[in-house]
Amino acid sequence: MKFMMKLLISVIAILVIILLGLWIAMTPAMVLILTGIIPYVVFVIFLIGFAYRIIIWGRAPVPFRIPTTCGQEKSFPWIKANPLENPAGLPGVIGRMAGELFLFRSLFRNTDVKIIGGRPIYGSAKWLWFFGLMFHWSLLIIVLRHLRFFTEPIIPWIGALSAVDGFFEISVPALYLSDVAILAGLTFLFSRRVVTPQVRYISLFTDYFALLLIAGVVVTGLLMRHFFPVDLNALKTLTMSWITFAPVVPEDIGVLFSMHLCFVLTLIAWLPFSKLAHAGGIFMSPTHNMANNNRSLRHVNPWNAPVKLHTYTEYEDEFRDKMKAVGLPVEKE
Repeated sequence: MKFMMKLLISVIAILVIILLGLWIAMTPAMVLILTGIIPYVVFVIFLIGFAYRIIIWGRAPVPFRIPTTCGQEKSFPWIKANPLENPAGLPGVIGRMAGELFLFRSLFRNTDVKIIGGRPIYGSAKWLWFFGLMFHWSLLIIVLRHLRFFTEPIIPWIGALSAVDGFFEISVPALYLSDVAILAGLTFLFSRRVVTPQVRYISLFTDYFALLLIAGVVVTGLLMRHFFPVDLNALKTLTMSWITFAPVVPEDIGVLFSMHLCFVLTLIAWLPFSKLAHAGGIFMSPTHNMANNNRSLRHVNPWNAPVKLHTYTEYEDEFRDKMKAVGLPVEKE
């Protein structure tokens, strides 16, 4: 019952955004606000919200080295260490972070457990890694492709990326591979939260809303590209006017573009305050961005009370007679 309520609320929230976009498209005064004012407000909210999250994470005390380790730590020369799974210095940390960012190395180890014959049996489960990687990479490519609306002339590598993405030239205009991939990734991630009991139990309203919100952006974008074309020249004029801080209100933005823009602006404004902020939080994670050098360096909790150290020399001076009496070796007779 709780699951259905969370899902229903998220669907209602998406329907509200759709109706809002429809109302704005039919109201000239609201078109002015949507295209000329709200983008700047959303951008400020995004910057302030993201900066606030980064500051909060950065101020969290981490007195000790707590990296997640999955390999041999650097120790004696004759013991082979794993610099990526257990980095001992900055190069290893950079390599490990690169693997997390671009290949989702930790998610690649995802396992599945089943109870067979009364015993837990663990097996590999790579589907979440595969579709998660597909979704994030396709989302990145789509965002980079959209930069052509914000640059004049278009940066050459953006055009090259679009050409590679539409390499198969399926349909006119070409169907991008990233569009297909992001739809597949969204379908899997959403189905996983609905079908898998364990994941469904821990899912919140925000989890469903985030996926449906991104799906709204993707679906409206695809409809505009393949079924209900928009005036790309007018769209380019609008986006370039945002960059120059001289917004131009289009004569007819269309219902689909109004909905698409409502979805995009909602996503950008909501991102810093949701789980989607992990896009920046991964860089602040001490389990990933720290080197495991606990054996080579002594780390002291900075807010511990001062403690008077008792060296071995002082210890031996204090107990030398007693040590000699019981036969313990001493450095000084």
